[in-house]
Amino acid sequence: MAAALGLAPAAALAHDAGLVYARVSRPGNDAPVQETLTMTAATLARLAPVDADGDGKLTQADLDARSEAILAGVWNAAPLSAQGAPCRPGPARARLGDGFVELSAGFQCGPGELSQTFKLLEVLPPAYRVVLGYEVAGQVGQRFAQGNTQTLVLATPRGQGAERVSGFPGWFRLGVFHIFTGVDHLAFLAALLLVGKRWKRVLWMVTAFTLAHSITLGASALDLIPLSSRSARWVECLIALSIVWVAVENLVLRDPRHRAFLAFGFGLVHGFGFASVLKSYGLGGSVVTGLLGFNLGVEAGQACVVLAIFPLIQWAHRRPAVSTWVVRFASVVILAAGGTWLVERALG
Repeated sequence: MAAALGLAPAAALAHDAGLVYARVSRPGNDAPVQETLTMTAATLARLAPVDADGDGKLTQADLDARSEAILAGVWNAAPLSAQGAPCRPGPARARLGDGFVELSAGFQCGPGELSQTFKLLEVLPPAYRVVLGYEVAGQVGQRFAQGNTQTLVLATPRGQGAERVSGFPGWFRLGVFHIFTGVDHLAFLAALLLVGKRWKRVLWMVTAFTLAHSITLGASALDLIPLSSRSARWVECLIALSIVWVAVENLVLRDPRHRAFLAFGFGLVHGFGFASVLKSYGLGGSVVTGLLGFNLGVEAGQACVVLAIFPLIQWAHRRPAVSTWVVRFASVVILAAGGTWLVERALG
């Protein structure tokens, strides 16, 4: 279901009679909220009396004439709030498409976590489902509402966290925290280390990876290479692909010796991923401090991971039978994780 929704356009989704597709966007924590609801004409008819002339056919003139009914039956039945405070609805529009209806509205919301309650599900048959896609302050995700699960909480705009991140120590801690919670980055690093064997080779790989992601982290954070939300999505796909690639190499190559170049190439991609996290906190006037502190925090966390994991890998490499089993098993696990992330991110 999630795969199909990720690939299909809103118009195609609307042809499913038991589905309401919602899209919420908010570029910043203080920006207005825009929302679009897409559904079939039959679904809209269950929520509001929109056939103004009673001829059994829905037209654009009917929608224009029934704007108040749509407001009461749809938008008032799907209240949006920020940090528990109701959002103030702005102008609403309705557009008739080929087999679907698109309703759009703007909202004035205070700062904070957005949530929406789809009370309209109480009017619709039990099989109906709401699919809510959101893009809030750079964060993209998807939520589902059905039956008694009517309230959906969207991601908290990370820009709120910028007030709590101040000074070099704050940005440094943020970098360390991100590398320890960035499971995909850790998986890529672990895949590289599995066939490192010697400290010299590991040093070359880690140095290449560090240099590469530092370049793109700085370039993106300073808007020298700006990334749109669409580009950021494909960056996340490439990060997952890098994990799959290295894991496959671990399984098919006996002793890959080009890993420093590979680490550099994929490190450029990972740097864009780090930058999207950094920028989502809002650098404000602390660009240099934030960029330097965050990057050094990432490197410190990365160094801790290498120092903790690689001695164990070296111990395994001194025992060929154990080494073969460890490399194969760990690479299969990493491959499965990377493949899952790749599919999820590619399909939205």
